Amino acid sequence: MKQPLNIAFIGAGSMAEAMISGLISTNKFKPGQIHVTNYSNDARLHELRNQYKINITRNIPLIIQKSDVIVLAVKPKDVVESIENIKPYIHKSHLIISVLAGVSTSSILSLFQHKVPVVRAMPNTSASIGLSATAISKGEHANDEHIKLAETLFHTVGTVTVVPEAQLHAVTGLSGSGPAYVYYFVEAMQKAALHQGLESDVATDLITQTLIGAAQMLRTSPKSPTTLRKEVTSPGGTTEAGLEQLTDYEFQEALIQCIDKATLRSKELGEAIDEKMMSSRTSH
Repeated sequence: MKQPLNIAFIGAGSMAEAMISGLISTNKFKPGQIHVTNYSNDARLHELRNQYKINITRNIPLIIQKSDVIVLAVKPKDVVESIENIKPYIHKSHLIISVLAGVSTSSILSLFQHKVPVVRAMPNTSASIGLSATAISKGEHANDEHIKLAETLFHTVGTVTVVPEAQLHAVTGLSGSGPAYVYYFVEAMQKAALHQGLESDVATDLITQTLIGAAQMLRTSPKSPTTLRKEVTSPGGTTEAGLEQLTDYEFQEALIQCIDKATLRSKELGEAIDEKMMSSRTSH
């Protein structure tokens, strides 16, 4: 593919914005290399243009013609209509990158109805600050060069791991949805801090730095999370008292069920898309 690359985002939601923000803030892509369209929300497109100085358009043939990489960032339920709108203008030299939860590369290929390279990716919204944990998988017609290109793009917004596509449902439930679990956890810590009389800004600073420190310990220490936890937990101490409450409320089991449920939902979304595709073909 030619350099510099131009990227078209089909969809302008939170994930598209997170990626756009990350691509621009890392200075690896200029705003002029990024094009965005969506189904009908003009206000959202103008908001993104004003914020990031990127290109917005309703001209589908133009946006596809100008772009080398097409990022599918619509809601999974809208993928059939979205691909119908762009597929007349897609050719084999394009790389399709899908960030749609649950939608397989085989489903995407069947919608395009020709041999286009597809890479499926599951980033998370921390892409907006260059700290996404992204997993990618290649479709039938994607080769190692396509994977390398996708890795290059997603490395601008965080870490990248290549996994078999069958594992992407689990990735979606774990790291794709993971930031929301952390924020939910922090909400509880904030409520507890306020209940104990700490001021909001003090609590937020303490909680944020605690999370940053713990994450950095996990990244840099050779010790396991279990060992690190035990090192903080003195017999009869405050940490043990707190952890006993989490154990009583089956905190770990709840979190495991949370990830299992999100993984299952990813699979359900994929199955729903397949059913919608079959129904669409039958009606035609």
